[in-house]
Amino acid sequence: MSYIRFRKHYLHIPYLVLAVLEFGLLFTIFSLLTFLFAFIGLDHAPVQTDVLSALLFALVLSCGTLAMGGYLAVVHESLSSLFFRVLVAYCFVGGIGLSVLYVVMPSADPGSTNLFWAVMLASLAVILLRLVFLRIVDSEQLVRRVVILGAGDFAASLLDEYQRNMRALGIRVIGCISDNTRCSVTDDHLLPTPYDLYKFCRQNKVSEIVVAQQERRRSEGSWLPVPELMECKLRGIAVTNGIDFYERELKKAKLDMVHPSWIVFSDGFKASKSRDFAKRSLDLLISLSLLVLMLPFILLTALAVFLETGRPVLYSQKRVGMLGREFRIFKFRSMRQDAEKDGKARWASANDNRITRVGAFIRNTRLDELPQIYNVIRGEMSIVGPRPERPEFVSELKEKIPFYDTRHYVKPGLMGWAQLKYPYGASVEDARGKLEYDLYYSKNHSLVMDLLIMIQTVEVILLGKGVR
Repeated sequence: MSYIRFRKHYLHIPYLVLAVLEFGLLFTIFSLLTFLFAFIGLDHAPVQTDVLSALLFALVLSCGTLAMGGYLAVVHESLSSLFFRVLVAYCFVGGIGLSVLYVVMPSADPGSTNLFWAVMLASLAVILLRLVFLRIVDSEQLVRRVVILGAGDFAASLLDEYQRNMRALGIRVIGCISDNTRCSVTDDHLLPTPYDLYKFCRQNKVSEIVVAQQERRRSEGSWLPVPELMECKLRGIAVTNGIDFYERELKKAKLDMVHPSWIVFSDGFKASKSRDFAKRSLDLLISLSLLVLMLPFILLTALAVFLETGRPVLYSQKRVGMLGREFRIFKFRSMRQDAEKDGKARWASANDNRITRVGAFIRNTRLDELPQIYNVIRGEMSIVGPRPERPEFVSELKEKIPFYDTRHYVKPGLMGWAQLKYPYGASVEDARGKLEYDLYYSKNHSLVMDLLIMIQTVEVILLGKGVR
């Protein structure tokens, strides 16, 4: 097994191992450097704070790596992008985090000299560790080999998206086996139909079979070798439903394959009063803390909007919240006052000429969203959840996209899983793509997943991802 499921969220073991190794490396480097500098008299930090400082140093920099998407990107990155990502994660995100931490806990501050050399040495060591780790874990000898049973549209879509976007570390899809239906897979990914499925898997070192067939009824010409699949399962080869594999590896639900029974009989989509209470308590704690910390930015943003285009500084729109209840969302105005002078709702577009200069900046930095802290305090929104949509668009999308209304069984949020994984939604097709991630979140959401989303949203803000 190459993954574990924690709080309904799939975590790949190779990434967890990499995170543990990096944490240990960061702790060791910091401990050795601070001890060395103290020993030769370059620093006078008390020895008793070394362990605490090292733990905090390793924790903050590891969170910086997670915030910049450093673990998931390791499979696809070139050496230059890896170097850039590590430097941003450690020198910028980690540096800010440590600076704030040392203000609160000055006794853990090792001194500027120690910190500078520790960050520099840690950056180089982690880059070398990742290169070696990737070469070993993602080698053909150690990867978990997967074969897809099926060669129709669903199999082709799964294979294409997996290889283009989200190929996981330590897993390799070797190809598709035709199921005698219309073939949509290219010849270079098509495998010959084996006479003995178990023998084929043993010869090709296959660890998992993914059943990805559009139709399973023999009357429609499909081929589902149930006895052979049973033999493979009983002899230690994992057999997985295509939609479950899609969810596990791509962290979203395949909308074309979702059906009511998948929702009804799923182990997710469960309401929990204790989780709702904990989530609400966390929302209040974070929103009130954000309000205090971001107050200077709120005032400066309001002033900038007023100086450029005058009043009103804020604007509000009706949005659809939990269980379809409408509420008013608040934002700093980033468009001209006459952006929708005819009263007709419009999707935002790339290079939208309605957006002002200040508006473009506050959209890129997400400063325009700060007034929504008020919505969170009122309980209309959460810190994490699907982004709320306008009623005019919801009415249209419910007619065109199946299961669209399921996203309204979770409270909308300031940040969300779809915002991390999908560009800004500005069309029906974009809304469909975002819904696949919203469905995954609605099914599997937990406080742990919310925390991961909050940390990873740092990358979205710093790099201006998904902005129009």
